[in-house]
Amino acid sequence: GDRGALVVAHARLSSGFLWEGARLVVLTDAELFGASRLRILRRHVHEGIPLSSILDLRPGDYVVHIHHGIGIYRGIVQREVLGVRRDYLLIQYAPPDTLLVPTDQIDRLQKYIGSEETPPEVHRLGGSEWALTKRRAKAKARKMAEELIRLYAAREAAERPPYSPDTPWQQEMESAFPYEETPDQRRAILEVKRDMEGSRKPMDRLICGDVGFGKTEVAIRAAFKAVMEGRQVAVLCPTTVLAAQHYNTFRERFAAYPIRVELLSRFRSPKEQKEVIEGLRVGAVDVVIGTHRLLSRDVKFHQLGLLVVDEEQRFGVAQKEHLKRLRTQVDVLTLTATPIPRTLHIALGGLRAMSVINDPPFGRLPIRTIVRPYDDDVVREAILRELERGGQVYYVHNRVQSIYHVAQHVQELVPFARVRVAHGQMPEDELEEVMLGFYHHEFDVLVCTTIIENGLDVPNANTLIVERAHRLGLAQLYQLRGRVGRSDRQAYAYFFYHRDAGLDQRAQQRLNALREFAGLGSGLKLAMRDLEIRGAG
Repeated sequence: GDRGALVVAHARLSSGFLWEGARLVVLTDAELFGASRLRILRRHVHEGIPLSSILDLRPGDYVVHIHHGIGIYRGIVQREVLGVRRDYLLIQYAPPDTLLVPTDQIDRLQKYIGSEETPPEVHRLGGSEWALTKRRAKAKARKMAEELIRLYAAREAAERPPYSPDTPWQQEMESAFPYEETPDQRRAILEVKRDMEGSRKPMDRLICGDVGFGKTEVAIRAAFKAVMEGRQVAVLCPTTVLAAQHYNTFRERFAAYPIRVELLSRFRSPKEQKEVIEGLRVGAVDVVIGTHRLLSRDVKFHQLGLLVVDEEQRFGVAQKEHLKRLRTQVDVLTLTATPIPRTLHIALGGLRAMSVINDPPFGRLPIRTIVRPYDDDVVREAILRELERGGQVYYVHNRVQSIYHVAQHVQELVPFARVRVAHGQMPEDELEEVMLGFYHHEFDVLVCTTIIENGLDVPNANTLIVERAHRLGLAQLYQLRGRVGRSDRQAYAYFFYHRDAGLDQRAQQRLNALREFAGLGSGLKLAMRDLEIRGAG
């Protein structure tokens, strides 16, 4: 062509180039106009859980197309278009609409993730609902992002004096720990101390470790450090029973030091509660352990320095909002066995620091997990085997209306066993009396609702039986399994479902995930699977 001429050609090029020999410069739309619109769209698609291959899909699965919304995947079909025979994914929309998606455009599809109870409404091709849904989702995502940015900006701006290195008392208290720390536990303790000593920014760390893997000891050492610095510590628990247990543990560990540890929950009389609240206000109480009662308006601290939150996912929205505000002012340590997907999503995204304790305590055996249809003979056998070795059994039936009938049935299966019942609708005092009775081995089988998932440590209880396990969430099932296997004995967890229950795909996935991750330290893996099954929320 002519020297200096400008030629426009239509071709597929990913980028331009310079050909010096021919004194030719070739520019594509990428250099002229920036990234193409299609590439921007694809980047958005990959922010969800994209379909990496067709193998991820089964006919009948709900899918979301970036442009057309929710439909049902019906399988792969072959069609001839312009003389070329190709494979297409057939997506069924609201009748009579169907869509054929070429297999090389699979990245425009994403598996639908939503509520387990109600299937989603299938969209109409060319309808306006999908555009409206996307607009709403964008607005919600923007609101959540703004909220997170505000929260983390406030945390970045907030400052507190860094903590001093460990005192001789700290070293003495830590060396009195009766067990050998696992390598992961040691690392978590170091990371927490690094946050406290090495930065002026308030700490916000998630400690993720299986039930009984020593997360509480990490919190105890952080709490002691805060008290040595003249700051107060609040330990927030989801249940009164768990608060009472932490109270006993903290008091025991701090007994040799001038540290005042108090309990604030419904187990305390109004007069005792008033005294504790006054002690917190004037700085006479160093460590307070309690339920959401700690978040009440009348609770004021003299100088709160550290907040320890046990199992944050068990708290309601209002309590979490309150915690969010506290996060910008004080050091926060969150302990969890199975983090809820959104928390995990934030931690994996690097917004929150996370320490993982994967090592089981020395001598601990993995819990043997059995998932099967319900059978009276298997239940009897499981209870008998546990009682013969002097142990105790948790039997979970999550319906208060029929729990006494079930307890009667268990009694008939094993007539000589001592059986008692515990559920959340019992008077508080009676519930505490039953739980403590089980702890002191006054009876053998506790027939209970899921109230025990954040309950007392009973090292002598090493068989768990869960009825209708398919009705419970993965985090719940996992927490329940963590009630057993807290000593060096072999523990057993039986998850029963009824043959006629007609398990849906997700219930099946949850039970399979439990069976698959039966090993020690599998909490994080389960949370990751939960993130896949449910989405980030």
